[in-house]
Amino acid sequence: MAVPDSTERVLGTEYGFIIFQERCTGCHGNPEVEKAPAPDVLRAVPPERIYEALTSGAMQVHTQGLTEQEILRVAESVSGRMMGTTNKGEATAMPNQCQGNEPLGTPDANTDWNGWGGTLANNRFRSSEHAGLTEGDIPRLKLQWAFGFDRGISAFGQPSIVSGRVYVGTDTGYVYSIDAISGCVYWSFRPESNVRNAISIGPVVGYGETTRYAAYFGDLKANVYALDARTGRLLWQRRVDDHFTARVTASPALHEGRLYVPLSSWEEASGKELVYPCCSFRGSIVALDANSGATVWKTYLVEGPPQPVKKNSLGTQLWAPAGVAVWNTPIVDAKRRAIYFGTGDSYTFPAAATSDAIVALDMYTGEYLWVYQVHPGDAYLVGCQFTKTENCPEEVGKDWDIPAPPILARLADGREMIIVSTKPGDVLSLNPDKGGELNWRVNVARKDSGYGGMRWGGANDGENAYFGLMSGGLVAVSLATGNLSWYTPLTENEVQSGHDAPVTILGSAVFVGGMDGNLNAVSAADGSLIWQYNTNREFETVNQVPARGGSISSAGPVFANSMMFVGSGYMIISGKPGNVLLAFSPE
Repeated sequence: MAVPDSTERVLGTEYGFIIFQERCTGCHGNPEVEKAPAPDVLRAVPPERIYEALTSGAMQVHTQGLTEQEILRVAESVSGRMMGTTNKGEATAMPNQCQGNEPLGTPDANTDWNGWGGTLANNRFRSSEHAGLTEGDIPRLKLQWAFGFDRGISAFGQPSIVSGRVYVGTDTGYVYSIDAISGCVYWSFRPESNVRNAISIGPVVGYGETTRYAAYFGDLKANVYALDARTGRLLWQRRVDDHFTARVTASPALHEGRLYVPLSSWEEASGKELVYPCCSFRGSIVALDANSGATVWKTYLVEGPPQPVKKNSLGTQLWAPAGVAVWNTPIVDAKRRAIYFGTGDSYTFPAAATSDAIVALDMYTGEYLWVYQVHPGDAYLVGCQFTKTENCPEEVGKDWDIPAPPILARLADGREMIIVSTKPGDVLSLNPDKGGELNWRVNVARKDSGYGGMRWGGANDGENAYFGLMSGGLVAVSLATGNLSWYTPLTENEVQSGHDAPVTILGSAVFVGGMDGNLNAVSAADGSLIWQYNTNREFETVNQVPARGGSISSAGPVFANSMMFVGSGYMIISGKPGNVLLAFSPE
């Protein structure tokens, strides 16, 4: 992209904001549209990030008819900064490069934290023995190092800790391998787009004797990658969906040479605009060969490809059916030869029977085993609940998709169940041996609102399942009965912060982050507070990148080798921006 003369760019910023006011302030600055950051929040976003969103991201539908110069001026005026700042994101540009790069040790499933849930059951539980930390160590946790993501605004890539290394994706378009103890950086890799899922490390063959393990992840342009886990060298790259709005939001699950990749999209955010040919994306799960990236199978969650249905008053062709994105990491249940995952809403009316559901597929063929629909009739596009256009579903739903990964829990008596949590606050227990039959269902929301429940998932210890609430606080639910074991607001005053971040259990302690930036640890027995750390501040970083924390939301803390790691910053859904990865250990 050619960058105009700096004088011309400065003079053009006022014009750029006029365009922003005309096209964008219906959402950005409207308090009823919580998913759209307000203009003052957007001032913290680098112009390069805004430009990318306007040209190839979720906002490109709003820039139709604008020239490249006009889009550039919008990006710079909203950000308040010019394009072309020095990029400090490359590992080779950092002062804390690791001296030497020894071969990776054999990953340990007990002591490493590999992938999203720590296990393929998505339990997000680590015993004190395997973590090397006890409840008595928690009050003594101290910050050991901080690593900054240059020009980042959301630290939404959850770290994986394998063989003494931290693997983390970023919203700045980089993946890093970092030494867990010192914070020195081994390598960086720049995929085609941002990475917000946890990276999985697993064995790979066919790339030479020194390449024993690969790092697997997806990006927000629906590409999946395998890198040499030691060096960061690209082994293979595959685009797993051709739709231009497709993305890999959730973490792929890796098991015995197969990578199970969930596909979502941003079409839901733009579909109501009359210039957009809504809607044609179909959510899916893709199984890839981990050695080659070849597709083993792909299962769509909307039956049949979309067909033309009508034209709107602008003459734009509309399509259906569409939607049912997958926003969460699948459970891999090798014993039952199945994977389980939650689905999103439909984009078109009538809603698909697979929307807002828990779906079970045969892990070897991709064939349907069963479907349990949690919220029927949810056809939804962003903004249609406020201003209904011809593109909107005939009956607009509640946006009650299931972003939280389900959990395969085992009780003390050996029974297993699938635990599901939802945005309106429902917690369900399903029987995997009886086709997803319902064991119990309870609502734990503390607020009479469609979004008073859970967003990014819980954890379980065999006795209770634990969930942070979007309306604020933490709940424990009995696995055996569905009864509420306890609730804690996590605050002592009336000012409540949302706690929609993934919960993580360390032994007998439960950790959850908040939109206020606090990381909290409470007793699993009664919810009493053990420890709290405020990440919403500036940090001095080992890589000398200016960094601060903000909200903790879509990625939770992880534990390995007597240390805890957590990212801070989430400038989505009214969150506080931040760009830092924090490492703790007892003093």
